[in-house]
Amino acid sequence: MKKTIVKSVLAATMLFSMVLGNGEGVVAATTPSTKAPVMMDNLSKYGLKKDVELPVTVTAGGLSYTLEKIMIYDFNSKEATALRKTYKYSTQSGLIENPKYFAWTKITVKNKGKKTVDNLGGEKWTLSFKGYENLDPVRNFSRIGKTNDKSALNRLVLKPGEQLTTYQAFMYEGSFEYFLIQVFNNGQYGEAYVVER
Repeated sequence: MKKTIVKSVLAATMLFSMVLGNGEGVVAATTPSTKAPVMMDNLSKYGLKKDVELPVTVTAGGLSYTLEKIMIYDFNSKEATALRKTYKYSTQSGLIENPKYFAWTKITVKNKGKKTVDNLGGEKWTLSFKGYENLDPVRNFSRIGKTNDKSALNRLVLKPGEQLTTYQAFMYEGSFEYFLIQVFNNGQYGEAYVVER
């Protein structure tokens, strides 16, 4: 009889310990993470104080452009050099022979209209830091034949209802006064300031 009682108490103690242990595991699993926040831009490095936080969306003529992230690097920095090497970008863009800066953006583009959006006939958006000094988009000749490339944008063709999340490179040689996003599509225009004038 004593052996049975001892075994029952021992079994109950072990069961209680297992339940208690599982409870502690659940509490530990719900402890908030202390991960550092993801950096979405480095505009402050260039003297730009944001009026709105990224992501920022601008829509025109059924085309929705969302700037998710922008990182600006000095052109010969290790980050810019690594990106240019990875994606085989030239040391100049179509309009800029001696760039000072290389910008890397993450974007989401959606076609909410009824016509296909194609950037072959001209750029659908511009990013500006001063006057008419726009960032110049860079073509990636190693991937030039790829339409809607999710790694590095060249050619964009979106049918109605389609969307694309991708990355786009730019070169720039000017100074920094503000940050304006402009979108042009189907004869319509939209804009948003990330940093006001």
